[in-house]
Amino acid sequence: MEHIGDVLYDYAGGLYINMTNRCPCRCDFCIRYMTDSLGEADSLWLKREPDVEELKELLRTYPIENYDEIVFCGYGEPTERLDCMLAICDCLKKEIKSEIKIRLNTNGLSDLINGRSTAGDFEGRLDAISVSLNAPDAEKYSDICHPVFGDRAFGAILDFTRDVKRYVPDVTMSVVESSIAGEDIEKCRHIAESMDVKFRIR
Repeated sequence: MEHIGDVLYDYAGGLYINMTNRCPCRCDFCIRYMTDSLGEADSLWLKREPDVEELKELLRTYPIENYDEIVFCGYGEPTERLDCMLAICDCLKKEIKSEIKIRLNTNGLSDLINGRSTAGDFEGRLDAISVSLNAPDAEKYSDICHPVFGDRAFGAILDFTRDVKRYVPDVTMSVVESSIAGEDIEKCRHIAESMDVKFRIR
């Protein structure tokens, strides 16, 4: 397979899957505007998106046994390739290492990206999901994250989080500390607590 960029990379002891560079947001704090890579990756900018069979081949030949967790997270939003991601989850759980923990780091906009409710697709596939909240209301979210969906984005994130906790056992909402005021962090914490999900400051 020709080199298309770093699709799999080691970061903080986890194995990360970088499937796409597409994202409906342009967050002010996004790491991809600051560096070309993370962890052991040389470049997370993909020359093209790997297809499902290429991803499976990469995973089958990678030392998966060295990892306890696989994370869908790269320089794009993984749910931009939802069907591909679900296929890889099934491959991991059914063919490669059934006991491995699978986590999705997401902006929570999967429903708007895919034009339908998607939370139920993750049942039995994801063990954990981290949803980037980053603001306490729609106006501030748009100012920080610049979603192509405009003011609809914030409400969609909340709806997705409420839905997905019915299907995924470990759900966290997070904020990036450097991009948000202290009082807004507490407001975001309250949102997470009101949904009965975890809260993390990154």
